[in-house]
Amino acid sequence: MEQKKKSYNLLTGVIALLVIVVIISVVGYAVSRPEPIVIQGQAEAVEYRVSGKVPGRIEHLYVKEGDPVRKGDTLAEINSPEVMSKLAQASAMKSAAEAQKAKALTGARQEQIAAAYEMWQKAVAGEDVMKKSFERAQRLYEQKVISAQKFDEAEAQYKAARATAAAAKSQYEMAVNGARKEDREAAEALVDQAAAAVAEVESYMDELYLKSPADGIVSAVFPKTGELVGQGAPVMSVTDLNDVWFTFNIREDMLRGMKIGDTLTVTVPALGDTGYRTRITYMSVLESYATWRATLDTGSFDARTFEVRSVPEKHIDGLLPGMTALVAE
Repeated sequence: MEQKKKSYNLLTGVIALLVIVVIISVVGYAVSRPEPIVIQGQAEAVEYRVSGKVPGRIEHLYVKEGDPVRKGDTLAEINSPEVMSKLAQASAMKSAAEAQKAKALTGARQEQIAAAYEMWQKAVAGEDVMKKSFERAQRLYEQKVISAQKFDEAEAQYKAARATAAAAKSQYEMAVNGARKEDREAAEALVDQAAAAVAEVESYMDELYLKSPADGIVSAVFPKTGELVGQGAPVMSVTDLNDVWFTFNIREDMLRGMKIGDTLTVTVPALGDTGYRTRITYMSVLESYATWRATLDTGSFDARTFEVRSVPEKHIDGLLPGMTALVAE
């Protein structure tokens, strides 16, 4: 009986020892097991900077930060007196050019045609008188009655009168026929040039109303109503929440064969523990400032950092730019 009791106590001690050893081994393994590597990144989205082509003063802001907008919605209005002045100048130039074109196409007025005709007839009468005087002088010169100088003077006066009549006739015909083809084409070109100037200024008028380039939300508004903005200065930002991706900066020894087209399961703490399936679309090494320097003399190397982008395969409700994203290896 005594012997059996000793054997039982020995067996119990051995079992207890084995249990203790197992517990210590499990605890040791759990403590010494390396933690899973977690890669942290963040959500990003396409952001549009809304700016105008003309300088001016903010007349009105139609939206505020956080407002949802649709593509083509008017976001802000700019007041630019300079553009209004240029439009008035261009319109005046167009009106003047159209008046010149109308004058070239319609020709001279009836009063001008009548005056040109009278001048022609006057010149014709003068030519007739000079012709008769020249013919008398020619006969007298042939009869040796007048000198050669007198004959030459009569001939010169007749030629001058004939030229004057021809010029008067040309003036009359030009008044009747209107402007030359070249003048009409030049007038039409001036009208086209003025119309182009008006169209250019009118295009600037459209730039006074800034519109949303895409669907999204207004993520930032920079100036206030009444403030001046320069040409090309951003007025606000619109973020497209339908074009979202995750960006991770990963040390190269942690890439482990990662390549474009691979899938990553991403967790967004702000949205709960759900894992979202994404696909890698971009990988590129960062600049030298992101290089991890070796801290040991041997057995280590400088590691570059790569930017990796992955795009969700499905739309993620509630995902906003800047939210933390995690990938566990």
